Amino acid sequence: MPRRFLRLLARPHIAGLAWWSVVSRLPVYLMSLAMVLVVREQGGGYPQAGLVSALYTVGMALGSPLVARRVDRIGRRPVLLATGAVYPTALVLLVWATGPADPAQLVLAVLAGAALPPANACMRGLWARLPLTEDERATAYLWEALLTELLVIGTPVVLAALMTVGSAASALTAVAVLGGIGAVGLALTPLPSEVIERDRAAAEQGGSPGGLLGPLRNRALLGLLAVMAASAVPIGLMTLAIPAFVDAHGTAGQTGFVYACWGIGSAVGALWLGGTQTDRPVHRRFPWLVLAFAAGTAVPLLATSETALGLALAVGGAPIALVSAAEMTLVGTLADDRLLTEAFTWASLSTVLGEAIGQQTGGLLTGPLGPHGVFAVAVGAALLAAAGAFACRGLLTRTRPVPATADTGGAC
Repeated sequence: MPRRFLRLLARPHIAGLAWWSVVSRLPVYLMSLAMVLVVREQGGGYPQAGLVSALYTVGMALGSPLVARRVDRIGRRPVLLATGAVYPTALVLLVWATGPADPAQLVLAVLAGAALPPANACMRGLWARLPLTEDERATAYLWEALLTELLVIGTPVVLAALMTVGSAASALTAVAVLGGIGAVGLALTPLPSEVIERDRAAAEQGGSPGGLLGPLRNRALLGLLAVMAASAVPIGLMTLAIPAFVDAHGTAGQTGFVYACWGIGSAVGALWLGGTQTDRPVHRRFPWLVLAFAAGTAVPLLATSETALGLALAVGGAPIALVSAAEMTLVGTLADDRLLTEAFTWASLSTVLGEAIGQQTGGLLTGPLGPHGVFAVAVGAALLAAAGAFACRGLLTRTRPVPATADTGGAC
C-alpha cells in the first residue's frame, strides 16, 4: 500500500493537489481544542470556552453545506480563495481583538466555523472526477481515510509543539494562517483538462439538479448517510468510555496515549489490508466491513488494564479506515456529478452528528453503567449499523456515470 500511495500522489496534477489539501486541513481536527485553550488562557472559564467551541461547530454545521453548494455551482477556486482569506482573519480577530466576555468573540466563532475552507469535500470530490482507474480511485479514498487518522493523531502534537515555543493564542494563529494558505494553494493548483471540461459542462447546465435539497433528494445517498451516522455513534460512545476506563484503571494523563492506539490501529489496518479491498465491488464489501467494525468494538470488552485497552483498541480499530474509505467511494459513486462537493459535506456532517449523539449518550451512561457497560452499548449500536448496511445493499448498487479512466490517456 505505501508504494501504491506514492505512485498515485506523485503523479502530475495530483502531487500539488494532495500537498495543498493536507496543509489546508491542518485546522480541521484541532481548532475546537485550540479555542478552548485560548479562552482559558484569556482568563475565561470552561463554560465560556465550551460555548465558543460549540458555536464554532454550529457555524461549521450550518455554513459548510452552503459553502459546498457554491463550490458545485461556481467552481472550487473562488470559494477556496474567499474562505482562505475570511477563515484566518476571523480567527485572528477572535484571538487578538476579543475576550471571553466580549459578544464579538461569539460572533467571530460562528463566522470562523462557517468560513472553514471546504478542503475535505473539494479533494474528495476531485478524486471522484479525476481520470483514474477504479483501483487508483479506491487507493485515493483509502489515502483520504488514512490521512484522517494521521491528522487526528498528529495535529494535537503539532499544537502542543507550537505551544512549547509560544502561547495558545500564537499557536492557534499559526495553524489558522497555515490553513488559509493551504486553501489558497489548493485553489490555484491547476486541474487536468478533462476535469476542467467536465466542470465547464456542468456549469453550463445551470441550476442545481437536486433543487433546494440538493444531493439529499437521492434515496440511495440518504440511506448511505444514515448508515454512516449510525456507524459513528459507537465511536462517540467509546470516546466517553475510554477516558472513564483509564481514569478507573490507571492515570488520567495516559488517556491521550490510549486514544492514539485507536488511530494507529486504524492506520495499520489501512496499510495492511487496504490492498485486498478492490477484489469485490464496494457496495458488496461495505456491509461486511461495517460488521467487522462492529466486531472490533467488542474487543475492548476484554480489557482489564489501560495497556490491555490500548492493545484492544489497536486490534479492534483496524477496520475503521477501511469503512471510511468504502463510504467515500460510495458517496463518489452515488452522488450526482454536479453535486459532489455538497454530497461529501453532508457525509462529513452525518458522521459528526452520529459521534455527537454517541458522546451525549455515553456521557449519560458512563455513570450508571461504567466503562464496560458503555463499551457493550457501543457494540449493540455498531451491530445495528451493520444491519442497516446490509438492508441498504440494494440501494447502494445505484451508480452515476464516472469519469474516463487513466487507461485512455488522461492528463493526470
